[in-house]
Amino acid sequence: MATIASACVLGLSLWTFTGQDAEAIALKPDNEKLRNLGNKVYGEYCAACHGIDLKGQPNWKTPLANGRYPAPPHNKDGHTWHHPDELLFRLTKFGPAEIIGNGHESDMPGFKDQLSDEEIIAVLSYIKSTWPKIVRIRHDRLNESASMQKGSS
Repeated sequence: MATIASACVLGLSLWTFTGQDAEAIALKPDNEKLRNLGNKVYGEYCAACHGIDLKGQPNWKTPLANGRYPAPPHNKDGHTWHHPDELLFRLTKFGPAEIIGNGHESDMPGFKDQLSDEEIIAVLSYIKSTWPKIVRIRHDRLNESASMQKGSS
């Protein structure tokens, strides 16, 4: 659990140094065309590990024998919605090992060579569209807070 916490802290600190425009990578779960594309891309690239139902792999909070963690759920039960859009985008594009650094190992690759930025945003928008309204509201507030923190740094 400490590994996840330190990875999140490090990831959030690295997130502030991205050159991407936050508005350009904002998730759009209400955009039907983008959501449909995301559903298709999710099925092709993400569902094998994270589950077609977004429930992730069993015991995702417990490290495997190799020290890596199983794929977490992307539904309301996981921690995806605990991270701002920009960090989710970077984790998907570059992979957790590159974003977190410091020797972090993950079975999740980066998809920069397989998916366009639009496809990554589409996948994340699809995922967000499946969350209950209250979770989406919390995630929107998290994004607002992250944006204000970034603006004051």
